[in-house]
Amino acid sequence: MKIKEKVVIVTGAGSGMGRELTLELVRRGSKVAAIDMRQETLNETAKLAGKNVETFLLDVTNRAEVAAIPAKVSSKMGEVDVLINNAGIIQPFVKINDLTFEQAEKVMNVNFYGPFAMIKAFLPGLLTRPAAHILNVSSMGAYAPVPGQSVYGASKAAVKLLTEGLRSELLGTNVGVTVVFPGAVTTNISTNSGLAMPANADAQNSQFKSLPAPIAAKKMIDAIESGKPRITIGRDAKTMDRLSRLNPVFAANLIYKQMKSLLS
Repeated sequence: MKIKEKVVIVTGAGSGMGRELTLELVRRGSKVAAIDMRQETLNETAKLAGKNVETFLLDVTNRAEVAAIPAKVSSKMGEVDVLINNAGIIQPFVKINDLTFEQAEKVMNVNFYGPFAMIKAFLPGLLTRPAAHILNVSSMGAYAPVPGQSVYGASKAAVKLLTEGLRSELLGTNVGVTVVFPGAVTTNISTNSGLAMPANADAQNSQFKSLPAPIAAKKMIDAIESGKPRITIGRDAKTMDRLSRLNPVFAANLIYKQMKSLLS
């Protein structure tokens, strides 16, 4: 489907990948409902976009607020055509043994139950549109385990299977579905997660360089317009996708060697 003049929801639109998705959508002629839990950063995104953006303050983990958001968006912008579940956080860089239940629940609530609630809220309306689409942002961590990010990876693996199951359920309908697996992309996800990166965090980029967020955003919107069910973004995500299929133990060991210093 072409996204020109379509109404598109973007969660996590206040910064990082969500901001770049919003800007790219506006460049292509979409009307964007920018959703985030920080009004200040939402206002910055809207200012950068210049036009065709309405901001909505929302915590995607608040189910009552999520259930009410479709009516708020449609009253201002018309019926929604595309839902992009982009909002997400990482966990503290610690092993499972040192991760608290509260920290794990927070990650699952934002990364999995957030998109699930948004889908439940918007899918009935999307099914009434002539053409519609849902794009969920998973992660390379869904298939390539990163030490110190095990629950984050589990949350993104849950998004992967949720999206693939949803796509199967919607075959034969007007709603297309895409799951995205980004690798290292230059964003501020650590800051938005309320975390300080380890001092030696550059170790993760020793072999693969981070992809600029604007390029990643373009690839995601291209996937919606071309109806692709699945894309990997970045050379690291593509390489580890193949390697994890061919030899998952070797792939996991390779990532461990690259990332183990983050836990020291």
